[in-house]
Amino acid sequence: MGRQITVTGMSCEGCEQSVEDALEGVPGVNDAEADRESETATVEGDADEDALVRAVEDAGYDASA
Repeated sequence: MGRQITVTGMSCEGCEQSVEDALEGVPGVNDAEADRESETATVEGDADEDALVRAVEDAGYDASA
């Protein structure tokens, strides 16, 4: 089971894809899955938590670990 971070501001599948793309661009991330219904993203890998939050925020969404 991966780590979950809270992501708010996703309203469609495109938003989920944007968050997943942003997270998968972080070094150490093997896979990422965003879910707008639960306002979470699950990340597989050993990436730095702060880097994950920054990547999502840079993509235009609010995030917290």
